Amino acid sequence: MDRIAITGGARLKGEIPISGAKNSAIKLMAASLLTDEPLRLTNMPRLADTRFLGRLLRRLGAEVVEREGEDGPETLLTTREIVSGFAPYDLVRQMRASFNVLGPLLARSGQAKVSLPGGCTIGARPVDLHLKALEALGARIDLHEGYVYAQAPRGLTGGRIEFPFVSVGATEHALLAAVLAKGETVLENAAAEPEMADLAACLNAMGARVEGAGGKTIRVQGVDRLGGATHSVIPDRIETGTYALAVAMAGGEVRLTRTRSDFVAALTAKMREAGVEVVEHDDGLTVRRDGGRLTAVEIETDPYPGFATGLQAQFMALMTLAKGESVIKETIFENRFMHAPELGRLGADISVHGGEARVRGVDKLDGAQVMATDLRASVSLVIAGLAAQGETMVNRVYHLDRGFERLEEKLGACGAQIRRLKGDGEPVED
Repeated sequence: MDRIAITGGARLKGEIPISGAKNSAIKLMAASLLTDEPLRLTNMPRLADTRFLGRLLRRLGAEVVEREGEDGPETLLTTREIVSGFAPYDLVRQMRASFNVLGPLLARSGQAKVSLPGGCTIGARPVDLHLKALEALGARIDLHEGYVYAQAPRGLTGGRIEFPFVSVGATEHALLAAVLAKGETVLENAAAEPEMADLAACLNAMGARVEGAGGKTIRVQGVDRLGGATHSVIPDRIETGTYALAVAMAGGEVRLTRTRSDFVAALTAKMREAGVEVVEHDDGLTVRRDGGRLTAVEIETDPYPGFATGLQAQFMALMTLAKGESVIKETIFENRFMHAPELGRLGADISVHGGEARVRGVDKLDGAQVMATDLRASVSLVIAGLAAQGETMVNRVYHLDRGFERLEEKLGACGAQIRRLKGDGEPVED
C-alpha cells in the first residue's frame, strides 16, 4: 500500500493549476445515462473516483473513453442503450456517489436495482432523502438485502419536493431524475453549491429545462428526451482551498490558476483573519505568507456559501500552529474529526467534544507516522507535514487518490519535499 513521505520546512513558491471538480465530474458522468447520444466532458480530473464510476457505467452499457483534448483531459461517454439496470455492491461500495446512477436509470428505463452505498466513514449520510425524492416523482421503492429496487414502468411524473435540510447528493439525484419526468418538478430548500449549477448547465446543454439551480428553489420542466452535449467541468473548489491552506501552512507564495476565487470566499475571509495574504485574480488567486505567527480564528461549517466541510480538516491543520485557541464547529457530518488524533501524533493540541474541536496552537510540529482515515483527513496530514520538523509519513494514501490529482507533482513543483513510496518503501516511478 502506497505511502507519502514529507520532509517539512520547505517554503512553497510557484504556480499550481487546479483540476476539474471531482464532486461535479462524477455527477456529470452519471448524466450520460440519460441520453443515447455522446456526452463530452472537458477539464476532467483523473481520479480513483472517476475511474470507479467509469467502471460502473460501462457495466450499465456506457462506452467511456478517456483522452487528451485540445484543452486538456476529457472524457467521452456514450450510452446508446441501457444493457443492465443492476449496480452491484462490489462497485457501488467503492464510492458513495455512484448511488446516483439510480435516478438516471429509473428515468430512462423505468427500473433499476442499485446497492446501498459505501464510502468514507465520516458519518451515516443516509440515502432516505434520495429515495423519498424519487418516490415523490412516482417511483415505487423497495429495500431488500442491501439493495434498492426501484420501478416506474410508466415513467416518472413531476412533483414538489421539499428537503427537510440541505442535501447536495439528494438535490443532485432528484434533478437527474426530474429532467425526464412528465410535467413540472419543484425542488425546495435545494443545495446551492456551485456543483449544482454546473450539473444544471450541463443538463440544459443536453436539452433539459432547468431554472434556478444555485438557489434554494429549482424548477424543472420535464422533456421527452435529452441529446448529446459538450460541457467543461468547473474548477475544484476543495482542491483550490486545500492548496491555499498548504501555502499558508508552509509559507511562501503560490499562484493558484484555472480556478475561481469566489468559490472559496468563506475560506479566504478566514485565512485573511488568521494573517494570511490572499490576492484574487481573474483566473484564481495568489496566497502569500512571509513569516510571523498565525492568529487563531473560529470557523463553523455550513452549506455553500458557508465554510465548506470539505476544508475543515485542512483548516484545522493550519490552526495547530496559530497563536491562541481556535474553535472549529462541524455541522454537516457528525464524525469528521477523525484526523484530530493523527494531528496529535505530530504534536498538535486538539480536544474534541461532539461536533466541536478546540485547537490550542503550539510552537512547532514534529514529523511522525500518521494514518489517513478519509479523503479530506488524509490531505490535512500532508499539509501539517509541510510545516512539521523532520519527516512525516502518511499511510493509507489511497484515500488521497480518490480526490486529488497529481498531488505530489503539484506540491513538488513548488518546492515541497514530498515523495510517494510503494508499500515496500521504494519510490513510485513516474
